[in-house]
Amino acid sequence: MEGTDFSTKDKKPFSIVIVNYKTPEITKICLDLLHQYAIDTGIPVWVVDNYSADESTTYLRELDWINLIERTTPEKEFGHIAHGKALDMALERIDTDYVFLLHTDTFIFDKNVFSMMLNKCISNPNVVAVGCVEQLNRGTARTLWRFSSRLLKHHFRRMKLSMGLRSREPKPYREVYLKSFCTLWNCKLIKQLGMNFLMDDRVPGYTLQDRMTELGYVVERLSPRKIFNYLDHIQSGTVAAAGGYETTHRRTIMYNNILQRLTKEKSKSQTPKARNE
Repeated sequence: MEGTDFSTKDKKPFSIVIVNYKTPEITKICLDLLHQYAIDTGIPVWVVDNYSADESTTYLRELDWINLIERTTPEKEFGHIAHGKALDMALERIDTDYVFLLHTDTFIFDKNVFSMMLNKCISNPNVVAVGCVEQLNRGTARTLWRFSSRLLKHHFRRMKLSMGLRSREPKPYREVYLKSFCTLWNCKLIKQLGMNFLMDDRVPGYTLQDRMTELGYVVERLSPRKIFNYLDHIQSGTVAAAGGYETTHRRTIMYNNILQRLTKEKSKSQTPKARNE
């Protein structure tokens, strides 16, 4: 199903939803990469601006090919709560059977990722969501080291608690929840069951995933190696863009490096076109 021509379908199979909050530079890059695809296919792109009140809001208002929702809030909210409320605002408005959730720090280079993930749901009606539990492709060696480290720490803390010693609560050593930087959900089913993305004070989608699996639905987990063939993602890039980390923090450095690379690539891609004009 990769390379499916969605432009010939009267009813589009999915929508794309992105939440923006004060990330003008990466929001522009994210949407630039989706622009031509959205025009060619007619796939609806919904952007919820989470009361940014900055240049990113002005930029979004100028785009005539997106569906913009401007969310206002009278009081401060935790970031994940605001994000969840924004997702639910979009969920109320979209009329497609499926929805792709993207972050502004997700950069889709190969649009076949949409048909690849959608096919997972269409081929198995019990699949309610498709995505990845990791936000980076760390490679085999680093992934094994990270898993081993978590496993050891988990059981060490359990042992201390069983001996009556003071210890922090053991954290899960295996990631189980899909990360919403690029996740496909069966939103028709979510609505039919009266559910939504923000169901409590947990990360949006976590309780939804638990409820769906309890009902017998399947969550399809893609390996980082698979999904990162189609896209780039800056882990916590939205936080770094908003100045949430020190300038020397590894995530700020990662954000700046990837942003510089993407800016250079965009400049190179536009140079031949300028010469032909």
